[in-house]
Amino acid sequence: MNHILFIGQVIGIFSISAILLFLLAKLVCRPPGVMQDGYGYAVLITGCDSGFGHQLARSLDQRGFVVFAGCLCPEGAGARSLQSLSSTNLRILKLDVTSDEDVKQAKKIVQENLPEKGLWAVVNNAGISDWAEIEWSTIEDFHNMVDINLFGCIRTSIAFLPLVRATKGRMVFMSSIFSFFNCLNMGAYSVSKRGLEAFADCLRVEMASFGVKVSIIQPGNFGQATNIVRMKTAYDIWEKLDDDRKQRFNQHYIKLANEYFLSTCKSGFKNGDLVINAMLHAVTSAKPRCRYLLVSTMDMCFFKLFPFLPTAVTDAVFTLSSMYTKRKQMLHAK
Repeated sequence: MNHILFIGQVIGIFSISAILLFLLAKLVCRPPGVMQDGYGYAVLITGCDSGFGHQLARSLDQRGFVVFAGCLCPEGAGARSLQSLSSTNLRILKLDVTSDEDVKQAKKIVQENLPEKGLWAVVNNAGISDWAEIEWSTIEDFHNMVDINLFGCIRTSIAFLPLVRATKGRMVFMSSIFSFFNCLNMGAYSVSKRGLEAFADCLRVEMASFGVKVSIIQPGNFGQATNIVRMKTAYDIWEKLDDDRKQRFNQHYIKLANEYFLSTCKSGFKNGDLVINAMLHAVTSAKPRCRYLLVSTMDMCFFKLFPFLPTAVTDAVFTLSSMYTKRKQMLHAK
């Protein structure tokens, strides 16, 4: 018994010593926190007409960065507002991420107007969101979603990587919890974001050799904080369906599903501060995270565990929702 007690004491001492050494090393080797200002560096942000891109562009401009703000509509109200509220260090670029020509022209302008320290970061923020059950969607719906959310990021990243690599800077990608959280109505969006994260993960491994950091932002429900969520009525959905699908998905169920989705959007975060702070950290921190999961404190544990749970368990989670129960009853009643 004394022998066992002695071993336990030794293990305890070693454990405490290891913890103390770890904390001491963190204190001694603590890297600089964040860039105090961005003087001499440039950042390119896509999707600055509104939402997170718009807010981030203003924040980085205030920190002294030269900001190239990519806008789909450079003459639109969002771009004009951004320009009027910013310093002369911010430049609006016409940038449709689905256009090879737009990306080529944007790169030319960036190269011709780089500050002395070069292009520090590219923030791939441009994206769209829509919701629909897979059988309500067309192949064109999937093409459009993927072309903007996935191929748009790839197109922009490949073009600007040489400039970011030269500064050993940052590549930041706007993803979503729907990249791993598979649920009703988000099929096309999930496909685009899961593909985006696969690209960013592969890029992170490759860029590590060059000192470039790659970060993925995973917001939860920020529908109220941006205008990314497409608003539509049950009638809009119903009119799009052919006769066969109208037989399967009755109008009453579609009305219920639409009301449920809209109420869910209204229950999320009302401002985007959490996301903007994460994006700023990814751009300016000495040690940016690979992923920033941005959900409520109550939801954090669930979403942290979700990707590691068996599929049978993750699928069963949805049976707890009253909406899924009603869906099964209404669609099987026919």
